[in-house]
Parts: sequence; C-alpha cells; structure tokens
Amino acid sequence: MSLPCSTLLFDADDTLWECNVVFERAIDDFCGWQQRPGLDATAIRRMLGDIERVNSARHGYGATVFLRSLGDCLEQLTGRAPTPEEQDHLRRLAAAVLECRIELIPEVAETLEALGRRYPLVLVTKGDAADQWRKLDHSGLRKHFEAVHVVPEKDTTTYVSLVRRHALDPATTWMVGNSPSSDVLPALAAGLGAVYVPNDNTWALEHAELDFGADRLVTVERFGRLLDHF
Repeated sequence: MSLPCSTLLFDADDTLWECNVVFERAIDDFCGWQQRPGLDATAIRRMLGDIERVNSARHGYGATVFLRSLGDCLEQLTGRAPTPEEQDHLRRLAAAVLECRIELIPEVAETLEALGRRYPLVLVTKGDAADQWRKLDHSGLRKHFEAVHVVPEKDTTTYVSLVRRHALDPATTWMVGNSPSSDVLPALAAGLGAVYVPNDNTWALEHAELDFGADRLVTVERFGRLLDHF
C-alpha cells in the first residue's frame, strides 16, 4: 500500500547498519574476561547495564562513553581503579566500537538509492558527533541524504525542531527506525508518521511498548519492504 509522503527521515544505528551487535560482542568478551566462580556473565552484564544507563544520561552516547562504562564496571568488580594493562585490554575489547566498523544491514544501499529518486531523505541520528559522522563516511551512504543531523537525544522536541527547520509537512513526513523510544514514539508525538523496522539486536535502553494499532504507525519486517509503501 502506497502512503502519502513528501519527506523521509532515517535513523542510522541498527536501522542502516548494525551497531548494537558490535557493542554486544565487546560486552560478551568483557564478561568472559571477568566472570569467575560466584560471579557469572549474567550478573556482570546486569551491572554493566545499570552503569550504561547512568552514563548515557550523564555523558551521552558513543564509543567513548561505552569505554568509560566498561572501565567503571571493572572498577566496581575489582574495588580499585583499572591498571594501565587493564585499560589497554579494555581498549582492545572495544576496538570494533572505537574504530566505528560498519556492517550495512541487507537491502539498505539499494533501497535508499530507489527512495532517493522519489523523495528528499534526511538522516537523524543521536550520539557522539565524531563517531556518527565517521560511521556515515565509512558506510558510503552519505550521498543519499540531503541533510544530516547528529543530535544528543531524539525526543519530541527534536522532531518538532526538524519540522520547523526544513519546513516539513508532518502529515506527509515519516520517520524510519528500529527504536521504539527514539524513532517511533517521539515522531508520532510530534505529528509525524513512523515506520518501525525491528532489529533483534536493538539496545535494551531503546525498547518501549508500542501500540501497533496506532494511527500512522507502519511496521516493515525488513528494510527493503519500505519500497512497498513509498
């Protein structure tokens, strides 16, 4: 079913390229390094998740904050500051995150190519600006977007601001992303349409309950199915 559309906004991490799975691999390695009798990987992961929640609220998102969280978790586990050798090991564990290695999600490049011939495309991503621009450059997808916005948080105010800045028509503007809490719910609250593209690897802090019967909420099971609607 074709939907009325004038502009498409896109999330980046875990919508265009895999992101959280790269973090998860580093977390698995960290937990394997630190687990011991009486302290299993599940408990370590839970502790790290609590630390990430606090650090994200205080310091934002991205590779540097993630490395800080690993260091804070190690300090809690050991009761002391990490040694230089341990700090080096943490950086090796987080190398893929720190280097912003990119794994494009299937169908993304060709779908953006097709959609870009029909509508203006705008990228809206949150996190550390240097990290996000570096990932975008490495992805080869920059050419598809008429504008790119790296913001500290994606909430309703962010989307309202984008509507004003680009003189968008909310009734025909859609936000496409994998995160209920950052992409879907605040976009709907701002009067936009939202397209939910589930990703099994979505970060736990991005989860939220969705009303799948909500007006102007569309779900597609994979990225390429956007072409069924736009």
